[in-house]
Amino acid sequence: MTRRAILCTVAAGALLFPALVSGQAKDWREIQKPALKAFEPQQPKRVVLPNGLVIFLQEDHELPLIRGTARLRGGSREEPAGKVGLASAYGQVWRTGGTKTRTGDQLDDDLEARGARVETGGGLDSTTASWDCLKESFDEVFATWVDVLRNPEFREDKLPLAKNQLNTGIARRNDDAGQIAFREARKLGYGADSPYARMAEYATVAAVTRDDLVAWHKARVHPNNMILGVVGDFDPKAMEATLRKAFGSWPRGAAAPRAEVAFREAKPGVYFVQKDDVTQSQIRMVHAGIRRDSPDYFALEMMNEVFGGGFSARLFSNIRSKKGLAYSVGGGVGSNYDHPGLFQLSMGTKSGSTAAAVDALHEEIDNLLKTPATAEELGRARDAILNSFVFRFDTKQEVMAERMLYEFYGYPPDFLERYRAGIEKVTPEDVARVARAYVHKDKLALLVVGKAQDFDRPLAGFGQVATLDITIPEGKGGAKRAAGSTPEGRALLARVVEAMGGAAKLKAVQSIQQKASMRMKTPQGDMSMDSDSLVVFPDRQRQTMRTPMGEMTTVLSPQGAFVSMPMGTREMPASQKENALKELRTNPLAVARRADDPAVTARDAGSEKIGEVEARILELSVEGSDVRWFVDPASGRILRTASRTMGPAGPAEQAMDHSDWRTVDGIAFAYKRAIRRNGEDAGAIELTEVKVNPEVDPKLFEKPAEAKP
Repeated sequence: MTRRAILCTVAAGALLFPALVSGQAKDWREIQKPALKAFEPQQPKRVVLPNGLVIFLQEDHELPLIRGTARLRGGSREEPAGKVGLASAYGQVWRTGGTKTRTGDQLDDDLEARGARVETGGGLDSTTASWDCLKESFDEVFATWVDVLRNPEFREDKLPLAKNQLNTGIARRNDDAGQIAFREARKLGYGADSPYARMAEYATVAAVTRDDLVAWHKARVHPNNMILGVVGDFDPKAMEATLRKAFGSWPRGAAAPRAEVAFREAKPGVYFVQKDDVTQSQIRMVHAGIRRDSPDYFALEMMNEVFGGGFSARLFSNIRSKKGLAYSVGGGVGSNYDHPGLFQLSMGTKSGSTAAAVDALHEEIDNLLKTPATAEELGRARDAILNSFVFRFDTKQEVMAERMLYEFYGYPPDFLERYRAGIEKVTPEDVARVARAYVHKDKLALLVVGKAQDFDRPLAGFGQVATLDITIPEGKGGAKRAAGSTPEGRALLARVVEAMGGAAKLKAVQSIQQKASMRMKTPQGDMSMDSDSLVVFPDRQRQTMRTPMGEMTTVLSPQGAFVSMPMGTREMPASQKENALKELRTNPLAVARRADDPAVTARDAGSEKIGEVEARILELSVEGSDVRWFVDPASGRILRTASRTMGPAGPAEQAMDHSDWRTVDGIAFAYKRAIRRNGEDAGAIELTEVKVNPEVDPKLFEKPAEAKP
C-alpha cells in the first residue's frame, strides 16, 4: 500500500469513527452510531388499464435486462379437496405444454437461443407467469410470453411428468423429520383439511385431468385478475405503450373465485410422530397467530426478535448457548397478509434431551410473560431489524415486488415506508402487552417427531399423548389384501413350493447370494450395472450395485438400514426402507420358506393368460405386504409376480416376468427377470451366479464407523 493510500485510509477512518482516531473512546459502547439514512426507495410507476389490468413499471438501467412477472389470483387454496395438486400441475404444464402454435420443447429451443426464460408456476394463493431476457431480444421474448399467457395448449403428454414430480414428493415426504414436523404442525394449527395445511395425495394427483387445467385457466386468466410488474432497462413511456397495445383490447372476465376458509384454534395437547431412523427430535409448539394488518404487527415483530429471532434472542441464547439443548431453536407469532399466521416455536435436539428441551421451551414462554423485554434487549432487536431491513430491498426489483404484494393483498401503497417508523415507535410496554395478548401457553399444541425409546422422559409427563398416523395412502390400484387363506390358495402355494425344491430343502436355506447383470430404465436412457446381493433369512439383506457413477451398497437389518456411496454413508430414507422391507418379505423364496406360517395368507384369485399359458393367480399377504403370483398350474413355476411398489415417481404397479429356471443345490431360481412398471419397460435382471448358504460375515451388515445419521 502506498503512503498516499495509507493517508487516505486513515482520513476515512477519522471521518467515520472520530472517537477511535482521537483516542477518546475507552469502550466500544462509547462509540456513537450514526443515524440511519431516510429510507426512500424509488417507487415504480402504477398504471391501470380500462380492463382492470394493474401494471407497475420500474426503470433500472444498471444492466441491459428486462424482466416481467404477472401474478394472477387463485392458487392451491382454491383447488377442490379431491384434486389437491391441481394448482401445482397447472403451473408446470402451463409452460411445458406449449402454446397453440409451438410445443413446450420448441419454446425451450427458441428461448435458449436468445439466452432468455419464460416460466410459469403455481402457489398458495396465486399463479405466476414471468419472463427474463436481454433488452435486445425483448420484442421476441415478450411476444412468446404473451402467447404462453393467453394461448396455452396444456398438451396431454406433459401432464404425466407433472404428476410424477408431485408423486415423487409424496413418496419422500416422510423421509425427513423436519419436513414431517413442519407439515404436521400446520395441520395442528389450521386443521388437517384446511387449504393452508392439506397435502396432495396419490389419489388427488391421479384425479387431475387436462380438462381441469384448461378450466382453471379459463376461469382465472383475465386482465382484471392480474397484476403485471416490469423492471429493467427501458423507457417507461415506450413500455407503457407496448403493454397497452398488447393488453388494451383484452376484455374483462369474471372475478377469480376464492375459497371461503373457516379457521379454528389448534386443539391443545401433546402429539407425537414415531420415527425410528433418527437420533434427533424435532419439536414444534403452535397456536393461532395474526394477520399482517393487525395494529399490533410492529410490536409483535419486535417481540419475535427479542424472543426467538436471532443469535442474541432469548431462545437461542438460553436454550442453545447456555443450556446446550438445541441444534436450532427459534420462533414467534407468525403473520400473513390475508389470513392468520401461526404462533410457532421450533427446535431440534438430540433424542436423549427431548423432554428437557420441552421443559426449556415452557420455561422461556413463562419468562417472556413474567419478565418483559428490557431496554437493552429492545435496542438490540431494533438494530437487528432495521440494519437488515435495507438489505431486503436493496434492488429496484425487490422494491417493485413488494409493491406488487401490497397491491395484490389490498395494503396501503406506503406500507413498506411505514415499516421502519412502526418499528422505531415500539416501546417495552408494547412488547409486554402483545406478549400477554398473543402468547398463550394453555392453548399450545405440542408436537414431537422422534424415536420415543431414546427420550430422556416419556412425553406422557406433559399430558395425554396422541400418536399421529403419517402413513401415506397408496391411492387407487393394487390388489386388495386377502382376508384369509382359501383351500385352493393353499394348494396352489404348496404346488409352487414343490416346484422350487420342496419344503424340506427350502427350510434348510439360511442365506442366498446372487450376482447379476442389470439394465435399469431411467429418464436419461438405459443404464447397465452389476449387482451382488446377499439375503440372510428372515430379515437381513445387503446389495452392492456397480454403476457408471460409482458403487452403491444398501443394507437392511433389524439394527437399521443405510446406504453407502463414495461420498459417505447415510440412513436409508423411510420410504425406501419400507419398500425394501416389503420386497424382502414377498421375495418368492422368502414366502416359500414359510409357506406353512399362519401369517402368510394365500387365496386362489382366478386365472389370466401369460403368453400361451393359462396361469392361476395366487394372491398372497405376508405381514401386511401383498403380492400376486401368476403360476403355471402344470409345472408349478411362477411365471410372473405383481405388486404395488414405490417407483422413482411414486407408487406403481410393478410386474416381473420370470423365466429360464435353473436348479442350484436343489433349489430352483429364475435366471431371467423382465420388469415392467405401470405397463412400461423398466429394466431386466439376468443372474450370473447363485450360491446357496454361503458363509456370511456378520460385519457386512454393520454400519461403517464414520457413518453419520
